[in-house]
Amino acid sequence: QVQLVESGGGLVQAGGSLRLSCVASGTLFSSDVMGWYRQAPGKQRELVADITSGGTTNYADSVKGRFTISRDNFKGTVWLQMSSLKPEDTAVYYCNIYQASLSGMDNWGKGTLVTVSS
Repeated sequence: QVQLVESGGGLVQAGGSLRLSCVASGTLFSSDVMGWYRQAPGKQRELVADITSGGTTNYADSVKGRFTISRDNFKGTVWLQMSSLKPEDTAVYYCNIYQASLSGMDNWGKGTLVTVSS
């Protein structure tokens, strides 16, 4: 079982920046994919970005060029640097670890709220 603890959410004005952090503890594998998802009120949870241990990244079209995901494999930590934030980025952001070595187990954090004011 993996435990994920997010931090870094908050209130920011449009055009501003925030950095989210997520620390993982428990049994981790080199094949784990770490990522960030978000869920806005009344909407489904969606992928924001994810990253492999080798550094391959994947971004939602809506955040390309504005958000950057990174990770430290030794520390079991993943970050999401968010810049040029827009009101439509307002959501609860969830950290995720997908573990292919455990038959595709998904692990989730409790989420951190990001609110972007116009």
